[in-house]
Amino acid sequence: MTILLEVCVDSAAGLAAAIEGGAGRIELCSALELGGLTPLPSLMRIAAPAPVPIYAMIRPHAGPFIFDGLDEQAMMLDIEAVRAAGLAGVVIGANRPDGTLDLPLIRRLKAHAVGLGSTLHRAFDLVPDADQALEQAIELGCERILTSGCAVKAADGIDTLKRLSEKAAGRISIMPGSGIRPANVGEILRATGAREVHGSCSSPVESADPRAVAFGFEAKSTNRTDVAVVRQMCRAIEGAG
Repeated sequence: MTILLEVCVDSAAGLAAAIEGGAGRIELCSALELGGLTPLPSLMRIAAPAPVPIYAMIRPHAGPFIFDGLDEQAMMLDIEAVRAAGLAGVVIGANRPDGTLDLPLIRRLKAHAVGLGSTLHRAFDLVPDADQALEQAIELGCERILTSGCAVKAADGIDTLKRLSEKAAGRISIMPGSGIRPANVGEILRATGAREVHGSCSSPVESADPRAVAFGFEAKSTNRTDVAVVRQMCRAIEGAG
């Protein structure tokens, strides 16, 4: 069975690199350095003709996944932008202050995204009871859960990822993500039995413009989607399959 590689990108150049490298699906974002925020409508429209499914992150600001009424209004409008652009799906999630999933809000987002695919994002990793949250995600009707196994990095959450995959029993896909690279993806896939995996496939890039750094217009170093790393990841996945 084929294992799908989803690559998260936050620019048109990153999108092109991920597709050229062989990604099977794209998570479209802005500000990956903040864990991913909602992409601009312009990037959604650029991504729309891509030959692979595009799922847009719906997250209006950085910080905890705790959203108020104004945040919800923004997310609803962003979902409408995803639909208008013709993308395949949305990446959603929300927590209550105690870390549990904000089920009423996620249900409203899911209902507003009717007809679109849906991934529950790493708000899942902050829950106090992953097994309970798994059943809630299934009840919500999400296609998959992007999770590190409630650890900072997926490599440290392998036992939880394996347990979740077994409990899911095909009712929902468990997609490992966070810190996954060509060197460890095979181990993670073999240990968890996952059939899809998420990565940034990026490499660090130094700024070539000291003035832009000095003025604060650009970071001194940033990570960018690297077509070579995407290809390496695809080869490692094939070896694990």
